[in-house]
Amino acid sequence: MLTKIKKGLNWTKYFFKRFFFQIYVFFEFSFKYFCIKFYIMTFQELEPQITAIITGNEANRDEKLLAICKLLNENVEYYNWVGFYFANHEAKTLHLGPYVGAETDHTVIPFGKGICGQVAESNANFVVPDVKAQDNYIACSFTVKSEIVVPLFVNGVNIGQIDIDSHVIDPFTEADERFLEFVNQEVAKLF
Repeated sequence: MLTKIKKGLNWTKYFFKRFFFQIYVFFEFSFKYFCIKFYIMTFQELEPQITAIITGNEANRDEKLLAICKLLNENVEYYNWVGFYFANHEAKTLHLGPYVGAETDHTVIPFGKGICGQVAESNANFVVPDVKAQDNYIACSFTVKSEIVVPLFVNGVNIGQIDIDSHVIDPFTEADERFLEFVNQEVAKLF
């Protein structure tokens, strides 16, 4: 009888070891697959790709700008809407260029109106941690929680800007500002 109990315990012990080992392998594989499939690039890793898009010969300017928007949208998880606006200094308006994200009614923005319009006048970066706390904000969507706008200069003239909307409150840091300044320095080479 004692031998049967020992054999039963050994089998039970073997079964649980094997069972938990299989669960461990499953989760380890799943985690590795998840990390590979959903790997998010760092700004340093994105910089050479931005440069490659700009220096490539196979696309026109708008196609390159759209490729940059896609790259940023797909590789920075909190960049939920990425687009460019370009200035018409005579009319004092911004006009929507290539973008990736939800459709927007804001295809023309007067200087001074909203975050983008304020950047057109101030020539300075504008980071909005929480759009609800901003008085002069043009609501694009109820899902937008924060925004960053960085001006685009060519020969010292503000010709436009890159605009990023996020569905997260306060995700933008100084690293985002420096990276987007780099993006705009590269984009300026197209003009």
